[in-house]
Amino acid sequence: MIKFCVRLVQRWLPEPFIFAILLTFVAAILAMPICHQTPVEVVEHWGGGVWNLLAFAMQMALVLVSGSALAAAPAVKRGIAALARMPKSPAGAIALVTVVSAVACWLNWGFGLIVGVVFAKEIARQTKGVDYRLLIASAYSGFVVWHAGISGSIPLTMATPGEALAQATNGALVAPVPVSQTILDPHNIVMVLLTIVAITVANTLMHPKKDVFIVDPALIADDAPMHHRFTKEERKAWTPAQRMENSRWLTWIIALLMIAYLVVKLMFRGGSLDLGTVIMIFLALGLLLHGTPVHYVHAFGKATTGAAGIILQFPFYAGIMGIITGIGASGICLGTVISDACIRLSTPTTYPLLTFLCAALLNLFVPSGGGHWAIQAPIMFSAGADLGVDAGLTGIAIAWGDAWTNLIQPFWALPALAIAKLNAKDIMGYCLVDLIVTGVVICGGLLVWAL
Repeated sequence: MIKFCVRLVQRWLPEPFIFAILLTFVAAILAMPICHQTPVEVVEHWGGGVWNLLAFAMQMALVLVSGSALAAAPAVKRGIAALARMPKSPAGAIALVTVVSAVACWLNWGFGLIVGVVFAKEIARQTKGVDYRLLIASAYSGFVVWHAGISGSIPLTMATPGEALAQATNGALVAPVPVSQTILDPHNIVMVLLTIVAITVANTLMHPKKDVFIVDPALIADDAPMHHRFTKEERKAWTPAQRMENSRWLTWIIALLMIAYLVVKLMFRGGSLDLGTVIMIFLALGLLLHGTPVHYVHAFGKATTGAAGIILQFPFYAGIMGIITGIGASGICLGTVISDACIRLSTPTTYPLLTFLCAALLNLFVPSGGGHWAIQAPIMFSAGADLGVDAGLTGIAIAWGDAWTNLIQPFWALPALAIAKLNAKDIMGYCLVDLIVTGVVICGGLLVWAL
């Protein structure tokens, strides 16, 4: 089964950017007959949508880059190196990478995605006989729990007060839904734990007995130390500008300013752990752990290269979202058709499951939590309320659906692949097996939650 999945993906999965182009064509072809849209209307919807997610794209890029810069901090790298010495066998290495990546992704998707692959590379250096492609696939497989974690954009958006919440849901949500009813709900915690166990077991069992792919050590050689240690003589020769660039006081002042704001917002103003808050936390921690402004600038600049694929492809996926949400003369859009089909088939018990599957399908075309929110929030929360389904369960079902098919949607694997120096074809066959395994766990969990 594993060999079949690997061969299937290597033969048919194109470069991720080509995948985005093909999905654009598929969305356009479907929208014309199903929604009775003309080719001109489809083109206008696509072009009008290309720039609609710039603000959200900036947030996603900042989450990724700030998480990457934090993972590159010397203290974090030393911890990763020490942890990488723990496994004594290939199976143990695969299991440990999966668990570390999944837990880190649950805490913060950008941080976890990068830490997972950095950890996998370190283990590849220290563990003999481990399959490198499966190791990187295991690191990426932990990403499946990110949207059920504390950086999940949909649960955090639901927890953010303001008029935008009611507007986005067509009045279905007039008050914020706290994370205690989504991310921290006991049902969700159990689903996350079971999913981590499932992918850990699956990844471990997938390790080949023979024909192991051993990576060239030169490919994963450690980078040169980023933080240069200056001698006393060098410090004495610093210009005023260099003194400011290497000042720990400036780092502490700006980091403490961020921390003070977060304390006021979260503890005294009743603020929520929204996306902006998560970004600020990781910016502050990154600054503190890198020590000086110039060191953090270097780490941040290096981390931005991992976001290149996202920056290129996000406008195209925003264009696809424009097609899916575009309303023609018929008065309907493709996203509404898909969501309505889910609603018509639903009962109060099956509604979360079908919402999850609907989100999983849409995620192939729009791999963005913000995109799912724009498409499904106006429809799914109202329908869920009519069926008596808790809003928190509806939101978390959409979040799980958005995360699940990322296992076969190469968009979010781009930063990890850039660090690992592999192609999407190298890991997606293993991720296809993980998709099947985790699908059983998530579907079962949502049915139990709805009872």
